[in-house]
Amino acid sequence: MPGSTPASLSAELPTRPATAAPAKTPRFSPGLEAWRRFRRHKLAVASAVILLVMIVAIAFGPLVWRVPINEIDFTAKLEGPTLAHPFGTDDLGQDVLARLLYGGRISMAVGLCAMLVAALVGVLVGAVAGMSRGTVDAILMWLADLFLSLPQLPLLLLVIYLFRDALKAVFGPEGGIFIMIVIVIGGLRWMPVARLVRAQILSLREKEFVEAARALGASKMRQVVRHILPNALGPVIVAGTIDVAAAIISESTLSFLGLGFPPDVPTWGRVLFDAKDYLDIAPHWAMFPGAAIFLAVLSINFIGDGLRDALDPRRVL
Repeated sequence: MPGSTPASLSAELPTRPATAAPAKTPRFSPGLEAWRRFRRHKLAVASAVILLVMIVAIAFGPLVWRVPINEIDFTAKLEGPTLAHPFGTDDLGQDVLARLLYGGRISMAVGLCAMLVAALVGVLVGAVAGMSRGTVDAILMWLADLFLSLPQLPLLLLVIYLFRDALKAVFGPEGGIFIMIVIVIGGLRWMPVARLVRAQILSLREKEFVEAARALGASKMRQVVRHILPNALGPVIVAGTIDVAAAIISESTLSFLGLGFPPDVPTWGRVLFDAKDYLDIAPHWAMFPGAAIFLAVLSINFIGDGLRDALDPRRVL
């Protein structure tokens, strides 16, 4: 418009709205995503709560329930559940609850330690086989097939018969049996983990991020430790939960057969073994250790199912 001043022109120009700040994109957290998937598995969450309650009871129960595990009271033998003895008593009048709380520590410790042994050996063998080609891979997988074909319980019994006395003399009655059971059970459970790790490495070593690391000069050890194994731990964790349950069952089986810990050490399997002759007159004595083994193994298996769903990126929940 003629005669308009710069101030009037600027007043007539339309004003631009202020540009909104870009919204922050929420960061993706693999841990939170795995937890979101896991908590949708209702049985796994309920099993985790049950297992946590059992672990807390085993760890801190003896501090609250201070009844000695070897206190004999013949006046209360084979007594059913009462306020004084919530789980009843055995044939010597010993408190079953106190003995189960003590034995649960041993059974859970055997399961966890045997799982760690199986996982360490399996990851090591699987990683070496997966990154090797030709003869080394063939020999290691032949060895895994050989161990898979061996009957585990007879081999376990044979090893215990051969080395039980020697380990007892070195580490004591309880320590020697514990070390032997953990090593033997873990040594017979590494094959599935090795196969899983080998399969994961064979799949992941041709991925782009591994090829990029290889092109930058990363050694095979660095490729496995920094790039491949962190992406292959999902199936290993799931297999580890299964190994814990299998180790608890194996230890309970050995104790039930009288070949595990000494008779005065009340593991769950040993309490069940002592109760087998009194099923007609004192069923509570066998019911509570059997229920403890059942709940622990079932809970661990359901937790493994939940972890399998949570750690599988191809599964949509």
